[in-house]
Amino acid sequence: MNPEPVKSETSLVAERYARRCANDLYSVLRPEVWLAMQERQRVLLRMLAAHADRRLEALRLIEIGCGSGSNLQELMRLGFDPANLVGNELLPERVAAARRSLPAVTEVHAGDALELPFEDGSFDIVYQSTVFTSLLDDDFQQRLAERMWRWVKPGGAVLWYDFVFDNPSNKDVRGVPLSRVRELFPAGRVDAQRVTLAPPISRRVVRLHPILYPLLNCLPLLRSHVLCWVEKPLVQFLEGE
Repeated sequence: MNPEPVKSETSLVAERYARRCANDLYSVLRPEVWLAMQERQRVLLRMLAAHADRRLEALRLIEIGCGSGSNLQELMRLGFDPANLVGNELLPERVAAARRSLPAVTEVHAGDALELPFEDGSFDIVYQSTVFTSLLDDDFQQRLAERMWRWVKPGGAVLWYDFVFDNPSNKDVRGVPLSRVRELFPAGRVDAQRVTLAPPISRRVVRLHPILYPLLNCLPLLRSHVLCWVEKPLVQFLEGE
């Protein structure tokens, strides 16, 4: 009997995301989802106001793992120019959904992010949202982080949103703590804020009343995600100088 071929991390990630898409836990019709989305948007706006050195419509941004395009649509509503937005997605059906939902001037690239053709310094912002927690191979994480960092212009940033704790009930994901974010981008200047009431808690409490979401979210220990602005310095000093 021939042994089964070893699957690449890219193939495994596609399988993990396919399983995640099979339920409605992330539907915006669920109150805990839209409450978390509104909170994240408020914090994101504060970060952009503090760090973005130009008007939003002038910033060029790529999202790794853009899904069906909902985050890019959100950025358009905040003032980003759709012609300056680029999406990348691994799953073909989500690529098709993104191309249907996004303006024609917004580029959507299918496939492995490591194979994208962009030159170094192509973007002001490289964005990832809950992608790295599905990358269970440390080396793959590191290679993707290095590629993302290369795409960032000096003075630009990696924009990061992901959860920090392991989920014992979901073997397809692994928490990425803030210390790991700093390891992945050692030259970056990190501005981070804990956000998002832990979904296992929020799903339960909003059944009683949505007002319980912001009340419990006042306790930082109950927040499961981190939103980071990882800035690339304008001047990179050589080691030892």
